[in-house]
Amino acid sequence: MRDALGAGSLRSLVQVAWMCLFSVPHGGAKVLEKTFEEWLRYRDECLRRMASEPYPAGLFCNRTFDMYACWPDGSPGTAVNVSCPFYLPWFEKVKHGLVSRRCGTDGQWVTVNGSQPWRDYSQCEDELEVTAEEEGARRLMVSFKVLYTVGYSLSLLTLISALLVLTVCRNLRCTRNYIHANLFASFGLRATSVMVKDALLERRWGVQLAEVADWEALLSHEAALGCRAAQVLMQYCILANHYWFLVEAVYLYKLLIGAVFSEKNYYRLYLYLGWGTPVVFVVPWMAAKYLKENAECWALNENMAYWWIIRIPILLASLVILAKLRANQKGYADYKLRLAKATLTLIPLFGIHEVVFIFATDEQTTGILRYIKVFFTLFLNSFQGFLVAVLYCFANKEVKSEMKKKWQLWKLDHPVLCCAQ
Repeated sequence: MRDALGAGSLRSLVQVAWMCLFSVPHGGAKVLEKTFEEWLRYRDECLRRMASEPYPAGLFCNRTFDMYACWPDGSPGTAVNVSCPFYLPWFEKVKHGLVSRRCGTDGQWVTVNGSQPWRDYSQCEDELEVTAEEEGARRLMVSFKVLYTVGYSLSLLTLISALLVLTVCRNLRCTRNYIHANLFASFGLRATSVMVKDALLERRWGVQLAEVADWEALLSHEAALGCRAAQVLMQYCILANHYWFLVEAVYLYKLLIGAVFSEKNYYRLYLYLGWGTPVVFVVPWMAAKYLKENAECWALNENMAYWWIIRIPILLASLVILAKLRANQKGYADYKLRLAKATLTLIPLFGIHEVVFIFATDEQTTGILRYIKVFFTLFLNSFQGFLVAVLYCFANKEVKSEMKKKWQLWKLDHPVLCCAQ
């Protein structure tokens, strides 16, 4: 019995898999993984069948699995036809199609260039053609990726600059600005995790595949550890964003009602609330994913109950924020009103899309609604860090005044440079 295994024989499987990856804008990796699992099942069934069936007498072409289809023994000088493989993602549309090979008069399968097996699988390939709609969807998703990459990069640079300003200027060191700094840090970590996850995905799916072992390594759980870690960090930072906004709202509420308290003691509680609360929800979500949906980068939601583990806390935080900010603002000092105005401006921009689309996941939305959701989610999420840094730092009168003083002092310390200008 002869089994034609080689790098050239994998060409069709590689083509099928990569078409799966790029023909589906979201979740292509999941389709690829499912396709490979079905291919493994098809291969195992083929090998068992070849081992159990008796051999014919006389000259014949040996039964074989050529990495694409399972072939029985062939009579010399004839064409052998088999059904399209069931692992194809579009199998339902081509299940009546046939793939064929020729058995030569010498009892050897006909090859191309003396090594690669010849076969005609045109009846199984109809769905591999990329339609205009699929190409448009692919280009749209590429544009979305460029959009949010620019947004997260701009946000990260702005947030780092804002953190440096709050750190360098001693006169700006107070509980309120410490809270702002932690909020900036949560947004910065979120932007970093998204960009790292994208880099890991590109590196993972951009490898060259030459052997079956490459596929098994590519789709193993170990290979996904990096992007899973980035996914966990991203979900943690999303929750941290919301709970540091909750801290902002609680602090503002305390300020508005004129409560007398020790800021140092409360700041420690703020740290627990902002950085500790997300752990309470992310850890159970990680356990559920690891035990029940340990596939790919944990980005898809097959069981929505696990998804709600990290989404219910977001709703709760948003409701508490709105409740805390309903206090009557009349009669308060101007600086308190400015704080309230900044917070009330940011929170709707920050959370409105989370609330609107909380029940519309990527798996549940289709068509134009899906693209609208993806656009608004990616746009708002990626540029939020930039907006937060501008409103809470660079547009703040205290910060601008302090930076102006720093600039004046720098000019006094460097008179030569100033005069040269």
